[in-house]
Amino acid sequence: MADAMTVDGNLIRVEWPGQWIARILSVPFLAAGSYLLWNVALGVRNDLAGFGRLADDLVPILVFSGIGLVIVIPGLWLATYRYFVELNKMMSEVVVIRACGPLRVRSRRKLTEFSFLSVTDQGATDEDPPSTFDVALCGKRGTEPVALSSFNTRDEANAFAQEIGRALKLPARDYVGTEPDAD
Repeated sequence: MADAMTVDGNLIRVEWPGQWIARILSVPFLAAGSYLLWNVALGVRNDLAGFGRLADDLVPILVFSGIGLVIVIPGLWLATYRYFVELNKMMSEVVVIRACGPLRVRSRRKLTEFSFLSVTDQGATDEDPPSTFDVALCGKRGTEPVALSSFNTRDEANAFAQEIGRALKLPARDYVGTEPDAD
């Protein structure tokens, strides 16, 4: 998977592209929830225009509004979820941002927590080759790694890790094909 990396002076921003499968999966949720909410709006319009009584239709309006919102909210989440990491060399911090529409959840960590970049494989078995190669900022034992990007080939992952490593002055280590530590 290609990623979008931008360098602006002391700020490096790595953004994971939106997963196309999540966008496709959001369509049925958005369609069904929008359909229910549209019918609720039509019912309210008819009641306010004098074709029905709002008191008689209040319970169905509330029930279908609730069901419509319960269905449409996961669709909006799937359609608008983004994950990106900002590396600020001047302030020596790493900011992991998870965004869903206008909502942004930030997690700030010090760059000094991390001592190297790792390249690991995912989905590898004895019979099958790895399906993706992940690049992450890692630290000493007990430090939670920060995922930066994922690639389809090992060469792309190593080149990206070397580029980020040069910018942050951190070594890049390739752990593809090795066994994880026993903790």
